[in-house]
Order: sequence, then C-alpha cells, then structure tokens
Amino acid sequence: MNGILEALTLVLPGVLVLLGLTLASGFFSGSETALFYLTRDELRTLQLGKPRERLVAQLLRDPDRLLTAVLFWNLLINLTYFALSVVLARQLSNEGHTTLAGVMSVVSVASIIAFGEVVPKSLAVVFHRRIAVLVSLPLAVTVRVLDPILPWLGLTTRVIRRTVWPHVRREPYLHASDLERAVETSNLSAETILHEQQILHRILDLSEITAEEVMRPRGTYTTHSSPVSLKDIKGRILSTDYLMLRDSINGDADTDAIGGVVPLSSLWVATDDDLAKNSEPVLHVPWCASLADVLQMLRTRLCDVAVVVNEYGETIGVVTYEDVIDTVLVPHPSRAKRVLRREVVLKVAEGRYHVDGLTTLRYLAQRLGFEYEPPEDRLLTVSGMFQEELERMPQVGDTCVWEGYSLRVIEASDRGRLRVVVDKVSEENSAPDVSGNQVSQ
Repeated sequence: MNGILEALTLVLPGVLVLLGLTLASGFFSGSETALFYLTRDELRTLQLGKPRERLVAQLLRDPDRLLTAVLFWNLLINLTYFALSVVLARQLSNEGHTTLAGVMSVVSVASIIAFGEVVPKSLAVVFHRRIAVLVSLPLAVTVRVLDPILPWLGLTTRVIRRTVWPHVRREPYLHASDLERAVETSNLSAETILHEQQILHRILDLSEITAEEVMRPRGTYTTHSSPVSLKDIKGRILSTDYLMLRDSINGDADTDAIGGVVPLSSLWVATDDDLAKNSEPVLHVPWCASLADVLQMLRTRLCDVAVVVNEYGETIGVVTYEDVIDTVLVPHPSRAKRVLRREVVLKVAEGRYHVDGLTTLRYLAQRLGFEYEPPEDRLLTVSGMFQEELERMPQVGDTCVWEGYSLRVIEASDRGRLRVVVDKVSEENSAPDVSGNQVSQ
C-alpha cells in the first residue's frame, strides 16, 4: 500500500497535467463539432445577435482558417498528452511499478478517447448552439494567436502537394451534361414532370448564367453614407431588402462603392443609433463570375449581398441571395421584374408585346417561346442590343430585327431607358445581316 501511495505521489503532478490536457482536447473537439454543426439559418440568426453570437458567425466566415487552427491545437495537445503519458509510465516502470505503469497507459488512452473526443463531441451535437456561443471568445483568441504561422502552414501544404502529386486534378463525380440527361430521362408523373424539370434545369443553368445577367444595375438602388439612422430612411421606399452602405474608404470618390449592408429584417431590434453597427460584410465578384460560384461563395462566407465589379474595379451592380433563389424557383425569372416590380413583357395583341429595355434577351426569348443563349460579347439586354447596333442612344422610331422579331422603340429617355414594341415578322420581310440583327434608323 505504501508503495502505491509512493508511486501516486511520484506521478501526481504529471497526472494533473494530463487532466488539463484532456480538458483542453475536449474543448477543441467540442468546439469544432459545435461550430460546424450550425446550419446557415442558425448562423444568420447569430449574426444579428449579441456580440459573442456575432463572433461565432465571424469565425465561420473563414472556415478553413478556423478548422486549421482547431486541428493544429488539438494535434499539439494530443501529441503532448501521449508523450507525457509515456514518460510517466516509464518513470513508474523504472521504480518497479510495472503493473501500475501498464494500468496507467491503458487508462490514459481510454481517458483521452472518452473525455477528449467522444463525450465533448456528443454534447456539442446536442447543445451545439449554446456551446458555440460559450466557446466563441476563447476560441477566437487561440485562432488569433495562430494567425502569424498560418501562411507558413499553407505554404508547407502547397509544397508537399506539388512535390508528391503535382499533376493530379480532382475530377467531378458528375458532369453537368450527365445531370441534364438524367433530368430529361427521369420518370416523373405527368403532374410534376414539367415544373420539377424546369427547376432542375435552372439549377444546372446557374453554371452558365453570369452575375452581370442577374445583378441589379447601379442606379436602380440607393446607397447611404454612415452614420445613418432610422429617421434618415423613414418614409422611403427601398428597392431591395437591404440598406446599402457606402464604402467608408472609397465612398467619397465612388458613391456606388458598397462597404456593407443592413438587412431590413434586423431593423425591428434597431435603435435610433447608427444602423451601420448592425451591418454585414459584402462579397465582391467579377461581372463574369457564374451564378453557381456566386451562390457558393455567399453561402460559405455567410453573406447575403454580392457586389459586382467590372474589369476596372468599378461597382456595376449587386446580386442578393434572394435574387439567386428567385432565379431557380420562379417559373420565368427576370432581373427587370425584380428591379421594376412589375411585368416587363406585356402582351398587347396577338403576336405583339411591349417590352422594357432593361429586359434580358434570355427572358424575352422565354416569353416568346424559344431558347436563346446570350453571345460571348456581353450583349444581354434589349437596350444593350439597340445601343450596340446603333452605336448611339436609341430614339423613338428606331427598329431592329432580332431572331425573326421586329423591335421598334416607342419610348426613349436621354439616359437610354427604352420601351419597345415587338412584332413577329415574316421571312420575306426580314433581311438580317451576318450577325442576325437588322437595324433601321
């Protein structure tokens, strides 16, 4: 008995350190599970909550950085734990307590598995939101401590990847063409086949539609300088579900530059103070980015608004998360309908339509009953087609023949806003040029 007490006294400091390392391992294991178990809706709610709740959303805006830090600290703790347990077992063995050394080795392994991994992860799954908020502050500190060496870790990873498998490329599990054939040959009931196939096709089309085609052009929404209060927007009609805030750095030089947004859904908890305190970051994407990539980045970075910029870095429009969902779910999605909040292609007689110049050629083709893919020269809207063919601002009376239809300007403004009438033309009356369009001035 005295020998056992003597042995325990010998390893007691080391056992206390092992206990602390077990708790630290459980902290990082549970934190990882709790944070990555949160859904996007939960993160959106936390983003509008208290400071520690907003910190959770802020950490998950860069999940790779967070996961790298958590795995690094967890690996360092576990290696230290096993190294120390081996030292303590060896110390007991040298003192002649071989049985106790074996028992300690088994117990230490079981303890780190049970209390460092299984129990924390199980609790984190059940109480993920509460635990995520609780651990957000200490976890943010540990991530910040590791920030100076994260670039070196990334460099090491790239060097190993290029050295071991430099030419290996990840292949997709399915190609878009395979999915399209599966949709077309699917055995759906007559009641659901048309609507569901349209939605599935529009999901696949996200990889072909550019952000420029869906964005709300600048000038169709208003931006506000910070500070801005509820009194400043009282009585005003906003064109989107977000309050656009000008970039505090470039706002004076470019009034279209957007540095953040305030969701209108969060104003019910706002006070008369500066609304910019509740602002959310925005994502910047090039005009040529596919809508599929924009949607993925919005979901990954927990943003609701993507600012579209041209090749000169100038803001040319915005795409909201709702705009992307609208493109998928609405039977006939239209950027012009969302901006103007009305139907932009009106049937006034058999074979005759009134069309707003902001209407995309893709949507006009859908309403006229045929498929159309925009060319690679960024010709997207009715107004853009007239301006490119005329090489000047369109005027009332200008006409253009497009895909067998005659388009005639009936309303025109100095800034290029148009309203045209569309009529079907017969083959003998149309003489399109090489580009397929015919213009008369």
